[in-house]
Amino acid sequence: MRGEPQVPAGAALVVLSSGGYELARRLAAVLPGARVHGLAGRADGADEAFTEATPHLRRLFAEGVPIVGVCAAGILVRALAPVLGDKRAEPPVVAVAEDGSAAVPLLGGHAGANALARFVAAATGGVAAVTTAGDVRLGLALDEPPTGWRVANPDAAKGVAAALLAERPVALRVEAGDAGWLTASAAPFAEEGEISVLVTDRAVARPGRDLVLHPPVLALGVGCERDVEDSELIGLVDETLAAAGLARGAVACVASLDLKMDEAAVHAAAGRLGVPARFFTAAELEAEAPRLANPSQAVFDAVGVHGVAEGAALAAAGPDAALVVGKTASRRATCAVARTPGAIEAAAVGRAQGRLAVVGIGPGGPEWRTPEATRALVEAGDVVGYGLYLDLLGDLISGAARHETPLSQEEGRVRKALDLAAEGRFVALVSSGDAGIYALAALVFELLDAEDRAEWNRIALSVVPGVSALQAAAARIGAPLGHDFCAVSLSDLLTPWPEIERRLGAAAVGDFIVALYNPVSARRRRQLADARDILATQRPPETPVVLARNLGRDGETVDVIRLDELTPERADMLTVILVGNSRTRAIERGAKGWVYTPRGYALTPPSRRVETGS
Repeated sequence: MRGEPQVPAGAALVVLSSGGYELARRLAAVLPGARVHGLAGRADGADEAFTEATPHLRRLFAEGVPIVGVCAAGILVRALAPVLGDKRAEPPVVAVAEDGSAAVPLLGGHAGANALARFVAAATGGVAAVTTAGDVRLGLALDEPPTGWRVANPDAAKGVAAALLAERPVALRVEAGDAGWLTASAAPFAEEGEISVLVTDRAVARPGRDLVLHPPVLALGVGCERDVEDSELIGLVDETLAAAGLARGAVACVASLDLKMDEAAVHAAAGRLGVPARFFTAAELEAEAPRLANPSQAVFDAVGVHGVAEGAALAAAGPDAALVVGKTASRRATCAVARTPGAIEAAAVGRAQGRLAVVGIGPGGPEWRTPEATRALVEAGDVVGYGLYLDLLGDLISGAARHETPLSQEEGRVRKALDLAAEGRFVALVSSGDAGIYALAALVFELLDAEDRAEWNRIALSVVPGVSALQAAAARIGAPLGHDFCAVSLSDLLTPWPEIERRLGAAAVGDFIVALYNPVSARRRRQLADARDILATQRPPETPVVLARNLGRDGETVDVIRLDELTPERADMLTVILVGNSRTRAIERGAKGWVYTPRGYALTPPSRRVETGS
């Protein structure tokens, strides 16, 4: 039995033919953070398109992105061979047969490729063709231990593995944690040996040829005053571990009271150690009071627990744990360390800080969805949105819990997303277009401003931009937004019509190009005609108007008419309208019609242009 290392996240599933696209989509739904990269014209619908395979593969490799090529192994070998260098720095590269029958780790076997190949093979029912000797003969990879374990000196792994394969004596010394994944393997460990595998939570300064492995047995509890400097807490953590002779690599998590969920220094300390930050309620920490070494009535009076740092360390390390470092303090922070005899599964203790990403998915198609939006949607455990918008995402959110609400229930949708994030989940709240343009981001902040709820205030909030409808419409027809423009919603459900009229009038006088959102609904018919008439007071009847409907989706249409032809029958709620200004022009070049608004560049007359040759 071998320890299961963590599958690398964020892999690029590279597809070169239509035959491999379906398999890539299946794998993207189960591989953490994976995205489909498809050759243009052969894998339409991919999260990222490319036109030349070799430069694209080399760029991914240079950026350290794990590569899963759904293609022949030879293609990857020929593309990457000229750029191979230090094998310790290369990302994992795996070739997968289009039918899923085989997954072959080509590069970075012990950097995650073997684990990636096994994961893919398990998902497809195929075979992982792992060829590294340690994996095949010993049933383990010493430099690719189970999740949570750290290798202090990876360079020593090769010598230890070579000794084991040559059947030279290698000792296994276990000072901390459960080394069952080592003892259950086929590795012939001896009681004494010329070199050793040392499993310890101690910091080992000079290991020599011995391989030092750190098991996840330490929980580091912290407390601090509000807005403490990152450097103070990080310095206290470093000093505490060093003074106790404990290895940073043996720390499984940083833990604290849930009141500190939004404390930047706590997350900075966790980031410094490369571990998650986990949080507990006051009741959960107070349950540890009988085990505290330094209970404090003053702390209890302030936050309802007799000890934050010690209590959090013990709560995270579990009922069999004991304090190995009692509370130590700096001017504005505290720190303590607890050790468990087994292992700490960090993701299963306490609660993570909730995360809410308000995501703009663009007009609908994947080609207009930003990489940041795709990443947030793939990583989210819960996705909240209007059903049509969630349907547009397809398999991209198949691994997440789906929370669907009707179109008119925007406030309920936002409240649901905030509440889920407050439970410690990673939530994506989906808007079409850009989340901050006539969409849900503003409502999120409006609710935060109006209600000031502590549990909402502790979440990590981000807004992920998307391609807006006005940008998409402009791109389809040319450059109508080439000069100053504005956007006005014609819906008077949230804004009184007289105020909308005032804004339209100002746009007309200012000669702005105007993007009209929500132009017509079943009950709102006159607003578009009124808007046309207001704009027509300041611009000629032949002013170009772009009607863009269902952009990026089936049934897309883009039409150009004159301003005096604009009537309510020509639009609906799926239409965005771009009304040009006094200088906007409609032209025909070749078989295509275009609309643009000149910026005012002083163009060189054709008679004065200088021929420069080809």
